[in-house]
Amino acid sequence: MAVDDNELIQFRVSSAPYAKSGELDAFREAYGRRILRFDIEPLDGHSLQFDFVLRSLPDFAMASGSRSPMRLRRTRDLVDNDDLFLLVVTRGAAELGQHGRVAAIGEGAATLLSANGTPTSFVVPTTSHTISYRFRRDLLRPHVPNLDDLVIRPIAGGSQVLRLLTGYSDVLNDHSALATADLRRAVTAHMHDLAVLLLGGKAEPHLTGGLRAARLKALKDDILQRIGQGTLSVDEIARSQQISERYIRRLFADDGTTFTDFVREARLARAWRLLTDASQLRRPIHAIAYESGFGDLSYFNRAFRQRYGMTPSDAREAARRR
Repeated sequence: MAVDDNELIQFRVSSAPYAKSGELDAFREAYGRRILRFDIEPLDGHSLQFDFVLRSLPDFAMASGSRSPMRLRRTRDLVDNDDLFLLVVTRGAAELGQHGRVAAIGEGAATLLSANGTPTSFVVPTTSHTISYRFRRDLLRPHVPNLDDLVIRPIAGGSQVLRLLTGYSDVLNDHSALATADLRRAVTAHMHDLAVLLLGGKAEPHLTGGLRAARLKALKDDILQRIGQGTLSVDEIARSQQISERYIRRLFADDGTTFTDFVREARLARAWRLLTDASQLRRPIHAIAYESGFGDLSYFNRAFRQRYGMTPSDAREAARRR
């Protein structure tokens, strides 16, 4: 999954085409052993189903997707790096064994795996969805000296840092956030920062960059989920995220904006999408304004024209002509 340059590499691994052609053994060899570096065996009575998206940046990679009940083994001959893997079970369950330890991981929980020549067993007893993160050992070790002691130790799903880490990793789906080599390097650094904090490493000043980035993304995601609420306030978001209003304002200020400006821009963007959606052209403009979180139609019209250089009616008419 590693790359030598600063590009984002993304591809899908699916067993479906192989199952259709009756060539699952070829899938297990080509993708199981050569790419994922695991021997894959379906559990008794279950057909093999595997559907994952792999994303790779320099020094960091993520694989997320679903799998049928199966057993995976990594023998010494399949180990090709000295990295560490964080496995998060987002749905289902898993049992992992390494270094003579066994960890049963339930939904929302995680554990750390080592790839430094140590055989690994991995049993998925039920259809599950997991996320696997690959981290560079040499980037973590200076901040977490007892790394090997943390392997195959369950990490509770209620961990706030784990939630921030998994939430921030969604940035790998946002190509605008990965448009330049500097941005891609920043994402890699932030993910390692969050891994250090998750594993109990010292929160040194430079590590807080990843925490701030994850906090800001969590804030924005929370706001976007509630953007249609006309009464949305910084106080509501502060309670939801369990942080202070002052910290929220500072995070947005560091990002070059304010809470109010971000909310207004998000509401206008939603209104634009609805107004120009061919399936929404018969809906009243005032209904779209209210659905986008604007309680005052006059203010909506002024803000829309200021942002897009046209009225909501103009935007709809242009969409009709297209």
